[in-house]
Amino acid sequence: MSGVQHGRTHADGHARAHGHGHGHGHALSPDADRRYLWGALALICGFMVAEVVAGVVANSIALISDAAHMLTDASAIALALLAMRIAARPAKGAYTFGYKRAEILSAQINGVTLLLLVAYFAYEGVQRILQPPDVHGPVVLVTAVAGIAVNAGAAWLLSKANRRSLNVEGAFQHVLNDMYAFVATAVSGLVVWLTGFRQADAIAALVVAALMLKAGWGLLRDSCRVLLQAAPSDLDPDEIGRLLASDADVEEVHDLHVWTVTSGYPTLSAHVLVSRGSDCHKVRTRLADLLHERFAIGHTTLQVDHGVPGLDRHCADPHGPRHCDPLKSPYGDP
Repeated sequence: MSGVQHGRTHADGHARAHGHGHGHGHALSPDADRRYLWGALALICGFMVAEVVAGVVANSIALISDAAHMLTDASAIALALLAMRIAARPAKGAYTFGYKRAEILSAQINGVTLLLLVAYFAYEGVQRILQPPDVHGPVVLVTAVAGIAVNAGAAWLLSKANRRSLNVEGAFQHVLNDMYAFVATAVSGLVVWLTGFRQADAIAALVVAALMLKAGWGLLRDSCRVLLQAAPSDLDPDEIGRLLASDADVEEVHDLHVWTVTSGYPTLSAHVLVSRGSDCHKVRTRLADLLHERFAIGHTTLQVDHGVPGLDRHCADPHGPRHCDPLKSPYGDP
Protein backbone atom coordinates (compact mmCIF):
# COMPACT_ATOMS: atom_id res chain seq x y z
CA MET A 1 0.00 0.00 0.00
CA SER A 2 1.37 3.43 -0.92
CA GLY A 3 2.09 6.22 1.54
CA VAL A 4 -0.90 8.20 0.32
CA GLN A 5 -3.22 5.25 0.83
CA HIS A 6 -1.85 4.68 4.31
CA GLY A 7 -2.14 8.34 5.16
CA ARG A 8 -5.75 8.78 4.18
CA THR A 9 -6.95 5.97 6.44
CA HIS A 10 -9.24 7.56 9.02
CA ALA A 11 -7.90 7.45 12.57
CA ASP A 12 -11.33 7.28 14.14
CA GLY A 13 -11.67 3.54 13.67
CA HIS A 14 -8.38 3.02 15.44
CA ALA A 15 -9.52 5.19 18.31
CA ARG A 16 -12.68 3.15 18.73
CA ALA A 17 -10.72 -0.10 18.55
CA HIS A 18 -8.75 1.04 21.57
CA GLY A 19 -11.84 2.15 23.45
CA HIS A 20 -11.19 5.83 22.83
CA GLY A 21 -14.27 6.71 20.78
CA HIS A 22 -14.62 10.37 20.02
CA GLY A 23 -13.59 11.51 23.45
CA HIS A 24 -16.87 13.28 24.13
CA GLY A 25 -18.88 10.66 25.97
CA HIS A 26 -19.78 10.73 29.64
CA ALA A 27 -21.06 8.34 32.24
CA LEU A 28 -24.68 9.48 32.01
CA SER A 29 -26.99 8.27 29.27
CA PRO A 30 -28.92 10.76 27.09
CA ASP A 31 -32.16 9.45 28.64
CA ALA A 32 -30.86 10.29 32.14
CA ASP A 33 -29.89 13.77 30.95
CA ARG A 34 -33.36 14.32 29.53
CA ARG A 35 -35.01 13.27 32.80
CA TYR A 36 -32.97 15.79 34.76
CA LEU A 37 -33.77 18.54 32.26
CA TRP A 38 -37.49 17.73 32.27
CA GLY A 39 -37.51 17.88 36.08
CA ALA A 40 -35.81 21.27 36.11
CA LEU A 41 -38.17 22.56 33.40
CA ALA A 42 -41.25 21.56 35.40
CA LEU A 43 -39.98 23.35 38.52
CA ILE A 44 -39.15 26.54 36.65
CA CYS A 45 -42.37 26.75 34.61
CA GLY A 46 -44.58 26.15 37.64
CA PHE A 47 -42.93 28.85 39.70
CA MET A 48 -42.65 31.29 36.78
CA VAL A 49 -46.44 31.55 36.47
CA ALA A 50 -46.78 32.19 40.20
CA GLU A 51 -44.07 34.85 40.06
CA VAL A 52 -45.74 36.82 37.28
CA VAL A 53 -48.94 36.95 39.34
CA ALA A 54 -46.98 38.03 42.43
CA GLY A 55 -45.10 40.67 40.43
CA VAL A 56 -48.33 42.20 39.14
CA VAL A 57 -49.90 42.17 42.62
CA ALA A 58 -46.81 43.68 44.24
CA ASN A 59 -46.18 46.12 41.34
CA SER A 60 -42.56 44.90 41.31
CA ILE A 61 -40.42 45.21 38.18
CA ALA A 62 -37.78 43.12 39.94
CA LEU A 63 -40.16 40.16 40.27
CA ILE A 64 -41.40 40.51 36.69
CA SER A 65 -37.81 40.73 35.38
CA ASP A 66 -36.95 37.63 37.41
CA ALA A 67 -39.93 35.87 35.83
CA ALA A 68 -38.69 36.89 32.37
CA HIS A 69 -35.26 35.53 33.29
CA MET A 70 -36.95 32.28 34.32
CA LEU A 71 -38.68 32.26 30.93
CA THR A 72 -35.26 32.31 29.27
CA ASP A 73 -34.19 29.52 31.65
CA ALA A 74 -37.19 27.48 30.57
CA SER A 75 -36.47 28.26 26.91
CA ALA A 76 -32.85 27.24 27.33
CA ILE A 77 -33.87 23.90 28.82
CA ALA A 78 -36.60 23.32 26.24
CA LEU A 79 -34.20 24.10 23.39
CA ALA A 80 -31.61 21.82 24.96
CA LEU A 81 -34.16 18.99 25.01
CA LEU A 82 -35.11 19.68 21.40
CA ALA A 83 -31.47 19.87 20.35
CA MET A 84 -30.73 16.56 22.07
CA ARG A 85 -33.51 14.94 20.07
CA ILE A 86 -32.34 16.46 16.77
CA ALA A 87 -28.65 15.78 17.44
CA ALA A 88 -29.41 12.11 18.06
CA ARG A 89 -30.43 11.66 14.43
CA PRO A 90 -27.86 9.62 12.49
CA ALA A 91 -25.57 11.15 9.89
CA LYS A 92 -26.81 10.58 6.36
CA GLY A 93 -26.92 12.24 2.96
CA ALA A 94 -25.51 15.75 2.89
CA TYR A 95 -25.34 15.92 6.72
CA THR A 96 -22.14 13.94 7.12
CA PHE A 97 -21.76 14.99 10.77
CA GLY A 98 -25.45 14.45 11.44
CA TYR A 99 -27.33 17.23 13.23
CA LYS A 100 -24.97 17.65 16.14
CA ARG A 101 -24.75 21.43 15.77
CA ALA A 102 -28.45 21.83 16.56
CA GLU A 103 -27.46 22.56 20.16
CA ILE A 104 -25.13 25.35 19.01
CA LEU A 105 -27.96 27.02 17.10
CA SER A 106 -30.21 26.83 20.16
CA ALA A 107 -27.44 28.34 22.28
CA GLN A 108 -27.31 31.24 19.82
CA ILE A 109 -31.06 31.76 20.17
CA ASN A 110 -30.78 31.72 23.96
CA GLY A 111 -27.95 34.25 23.90
CA VAL A 112 -29.81 36.68 21.62
CA THR A 113 -32.98 36.39 23.71
CA LEU A 114 -31.05 37.21 26.88
CA LEU A 115 -29.51 40.32 25.34
CA LEU A 116 -32.89 41.57 24.12
CA LEU A 117 -34.32 41.16 27.61
CA VAL A 118 -31.31 42.98 29.05
CA ALA A 119 -32.11 46.03 26.92
CA TYR A 120 -35.76 46.05 28.04
CA PHE A 121 -35.17 45.63 31.76
CA ALA A 122 -32.25 48.07 31.80
CA TYR A 123 -34.59 50.68 30.30
CA GLU A 124 -37.42 49.86 32.72
CA GLY A 125 -35.03 49.84 35.69
CA VAL A 126 -33.66 53.29 34.90
CA GLN A 127 -37.19 54.68 34.42
CA ARG A 128 -38.27 53.31 37.81
CA ILE A 129 -35.23 54.75 39.54
CA LEU A 130 -36.23 58.18 38.23
CA GLN A 131 -39.94 57.67 39.01
CA PRO A 132 -40.25 54.88 41.57
CA PRO A 133 -43.74 53.33 41.90
CA ASP A 134 -45.23 51.88 45.08
CA VAL A 135 -43.87 48.39 45.71
CA HIS A 136 -45.25 45.83 48.21
CA GLY A 137 -42.05 44.74 49.93
CA PRO A 138 -43.40 41.72 51.87
CA VAL A 139 -44.84 40.10 48.71
CA VAL A 140 -41.54 40.66 46.89
CA LEU A 141 -39.53 39.19 49.78
CA VAL A 142 -41.64 36.05 50.19
CA THR A 143 -41.79 35.36 46.45
CA ALA A 144 -38.04 35.88 46.04
CA VAL A 145 -37.20 33.51 48.90
CA ALA A 146 -39.42 30.86 47.28
CA GLY A 147 -37.64 31.55 43.98
CA ILE A 148 -34.25 30.93 45.57
CA ALA A 149 -35.43 27.50 46.71
CA VAL A 150 -36.94 26.60 43.30
CA ASN A 151 -33.83 27.67 41.37
CA ALA A 152 -31.56 25.84 43.80
CA GLY A 153 -33.55 22.66 43.10
CA ALA A 154 -33.44 23.19 39.34
CA ALA A 155 -29.70 23.94 39.43
CA TRP A 156 -29.11 20.73 41.40
CA LEU A 157 -30.99 18.70 38.78
CA LEU A 158 -29.06 20.31 35.90
CA SER A 159 -25.74 19.79 37.67
CA LYS A 160 -26.37 16.03 37.49
CA ALA A 161 -26.70 16.12 33.68
CA ASN A 162 -23.81 16.25 31.21
CA ARG A 163 -22.50 19.82 31.59
CA ARG A 164 -19.93 19.32 28.82
CA SER A 165 -22.81 20.14 26.48
CA LEU A 166 -22.95 23.85 25.70
CA ASN A 167 -26.75 23.66 25.94
CA VAL A 168 -26.82 21.98 29.34
CA GLU A 169 -24.09 24.23 30.71
CA GLY A 170 -25.91 27.28 29.34
CA ALA A 171 -29.15 26.20 30.98
CA PHE A 172 -27.30 25.52 34.23
CA GLN A 173 -25.69 28.96 34.19
CA HIS A 174 -29.08 30.55 33.44
CA VAL A 175 -30.65 28.90 36.46
CA LEU A 176 -27.68 29.63 38.71
CA ASN A 177 -27.66 33.31 37.70
CA ASP A 178 -31.41 33.43 38.25
CA MET A 179 -30.90 32.16 41.78
CA TYR A 180 -28.43 34.98 42.42
CA ALA A 181 -30.96 37.40 40.94
CA PHE A 182 -33.59 36.17 43.38
CA VAL A 183 -31.16 36.89 46.21
CA ALA A 184 -30.90 40.48 44.96
CA THR A 185 -34.69 40.69 44.66
CA ALA A 186 -35.17 39.35 48.18
CA VAL A 187 -32.79 41.98 49.51
CA SER A 188 -34.67 44.69 47.61
CA GLY A 189 -38.00 43.50 48.99
CA LEU A 190 -36.62 43.59 52.52
CA VAL A 191 -35.19 47.09 52.00
CA VAL A 192 -38.49 48.41 50.60
CA TRP A 193 -40.43 46.79 53.45
CA LEU A 194 -38.20 48.09 56.26
CA THR A 195 -37.07 51.47 54.91
CA GLY A 196 -39.55 52.47 52.22
CA PHE A 197 -36.68 53.01 49.73
CA ARG A 198 -38.68 52.17 46.60
CA GLN A 199 -35.71 52.53 44.21
CA ALA A 200 -34.28 49.32 45.68
CA ASP A 201 -36.67 47.32 43.49
CA ALA A 202 -35.39 48.99 40.30
CA ILE A 203 -31.78 48.56 41.39
CA ALA A 204 -32.41 44.83 41.85
CA ALA A 205 -33.85 44.71 38.30
CA LEU A 206 -30.63 46.27 36.99
CA VAL A 207 -28.63 43.62 38.85
CA VAL A 208 -30.73 40.95 37.15
CA ALA A 209 -30.10 42.63 33.77
CA ALA A 210 -26.34 42.60 34.42
CA LEU A 211 -26.43 38.87 35.19
CA MET A 212 -28.46 38.24 32.04
CA LEU A 213 -25.93 40.25 30.02
CA LYS A 214 -23.07 38.11 31.32
CA ALA A 215 -24.88 34.85 30.56
CA GLY A 216 -26.09 35.98 27.12
CA TRP A 217 -22.70 37.26 26.02
CA GLY A 218 -21.02 34.04 27.16
CA LEU A 219 -23.46 31.89 25.18
CA LEU A 220 -23.03 33.99 22.03
CA ARG A 221 -19.23 34.02 22.34
CA ASP A 222 -18.89 30.27 22.83
CA SER A 223 -21.43 29.30 20.17
CA CYS A 224 -19.88 31.71 17.65
CA ARG A 225 -16.50 30.04 18.18
CA VAL A 226 -18.07 26.72 17.18
CA LEU A 227 -19.95 28.13 14.18
CA LEU A 228 -16.81 29.93 12.93
CA GLN A 229 -14.87 26.66 13.34
CA ALA A 230 -12.34 28.18 15.71
CA ALA A 231 -10.12 25.81 17.66
CA PRO A 232 -11.51 24.93 21.10
CA SER A 233 -10.41 27.50 23.69
CA ASP A 234 -8.39 24.87 25.58
CA LEU A 235 -6.44 23.70 22.51
CA ASP A 236 -3.55 25.56 20.84
CA PRO A 237 -3.10 24.50 17.20
CA ASP A 238 0.52 25.72 17.15
CA GLU A 239 1.33 23.61 20.20
CA ILE A 240 -0.30 20.60 18.56
CA GLY A 241 1.60 21.22 15.31
CA ARG A 242 4.94 21.45 17.11
CA LEU A 243 4.21 18.25 19.03
CA LEU A 244 3.34 16.31 15.86
CA ALA A 245 6.43 17.66 14.09
CA SER A 246 8.65 16.51 16.97
CA ASP A 247 7.98 12.85 16.13
CA ALA A 248 11.19 11.16 14.99
CA ASP A 249 9.73 10.20 11.58
CA VAL A 250 7.84 13.43 10.85
CA GLU A 251 9.47 16.06 8.65
CA GLU A 252 6.60 18.52 8.30
CA VAL A 253 2.97 19.11 9.28
CA HIS A 254 0.73 21.51 7.39
CA ASP A 255 -2.96 21.94 6.53
CA LEU A 256 -3.54 21.52 10.27
CA HIS A 257 -7.16 22.23 11.20
CA VAL A 258 -8.64 21.95 14.70
CA TRP A 259 -12.32 22.71 15.25
CA THR A 260 -15.38 21.66 17.23
CA VAL A 261 -18.33 19.93 15.61
CA THR A 262 -20.40 20.43 18.76
CA SER A 263 -19.78 20.66 22.50
CA GLY A 264 -17.18 18.13 23.61
CA TYR A 265 -16.48 16.96 20.05
CA PRO A 266 -13.04 18.31 19.05
CA THR A 267 -11.91 17.31 15.57
CA LEU A 268 -8.53 17.50 13.81
CA SER A 269 -7.21 16.99 10.31
CA ALA A 270 -3.67 17.48 9.03
CA HIS A 271 -1.26 16.61 6.21
CA VAL A 272 1.85 14.94 7.62
CA LEU A 273 5.07 14.40 5.65
CA VAL A 274 7.37 11.68 6.89
CA SER A 275 10.90 10.65 5.97
CA ARG A 276 11.43 8.22 3.12
CA GLY A 277 11.35 4.63 4.33
CA SER A 278 9.06 5.36 7.28
CA ASP A 279 5.95 3.24 7.75
CA CYS A 280 3.07 5.66 7.10
CA HIS A 281 0.51 3.47 8.85
CA LYS A 282 2.58 3.14 12.03
CA VAL A 283 3.27 6.89 12.11
CA ARG A 284 -0.41 7.70 11.67
CA THR A 285 -1.40 5.27 14.43
CA ARG A 286 1.24 6.70 16.77
CA LEU A 287 0.18 10.30 16.13
CA ALA A 288 -3.53 9.47 16.54
CA ASP A 289 -2.81 7.87 19.93
CA LEU A 290 -0.73 10.88 20.94
CA LEU A 291 -3.52 13.32 20.03
CA HIS A 292 -6.04 11.34 22.02
CA GLU A 293 -3.84 10.96 25.10
CA ARG A 294 -2.51 14.53 25.24
CA PHE A 295 -5.47 16.53 23.94
CA ALA A 296 -8.50 14.18 24.16
CA ILE A 297 -9.02 14.47 20.40
CA GLY A 298 -10.52 11.17 19.31
CA HIS A 299 -11.81 12.18 15.86
CA THR A 300 -8.70 12.71 13.71
CA THR A 301 -8.04 12.49 9.99
CA LEU A 302 -4.32 12.37 9.16
CA GLN A 303 -3.06 12.21 5.59
CA VAL A 304 0.46 10.81 5.88
CA ASP A 305 2.81 10.89 2.86
CA HIS A 306 6.50 10.45 2.18
CA GLY A 307 8.23 13.78 1.67
CA VAL A 308 9.85 14.62 -1.62
CA PRO A 309 13.32 16.17 -1.14
CA GLY A 310 14.00 19.24 -3.22
CA LEU A 311 10.43 20.53 -3.17
CA ASP A 312 9.88 23.68 -1.11
CA ARG A 313 6.27 22.69 -0.47
CA HIS A 314 4.42 19.43 -0.91
CA CYS A 315 1.05 21.14 -1.49
CA ALA A 316 0.45 23.94 -3.97
CA ASP A 317 -1.70 25.89 -1.51
CA PRO A 318 -1.30 24.65 2.09
CA HIS A 319 -3.54 26.35 4.64
CA GLY A 320 -2.00 27.80 7.77
CA PRO A 321 1.60 27.61 8.98
CA ARG A 322 4.05 24.80 8.34
CA HIS A 323 5.27 22.97 11.43
CA CYS A 324 8.63 21.27 11.11
CA ASP A 325 11.91 20.70 12.87
CA PRO A 326 14.58 22.44 10.71
CA LEU A 327 17.16 19.90 11.92
CA LYS A 328 15.15 17.07 10.34
CA SER A 329 13.15 18.68 7.53
CA PRO A 330 14.56 18.88 4.00
CA TYR A 331 12.23 21.85 3.41
CA GLY A 332 14.04 24.27 5.65
CA ASP A 333 12.59 26.66 8.23
CA PRO A 334 8.80 27.07 8.16
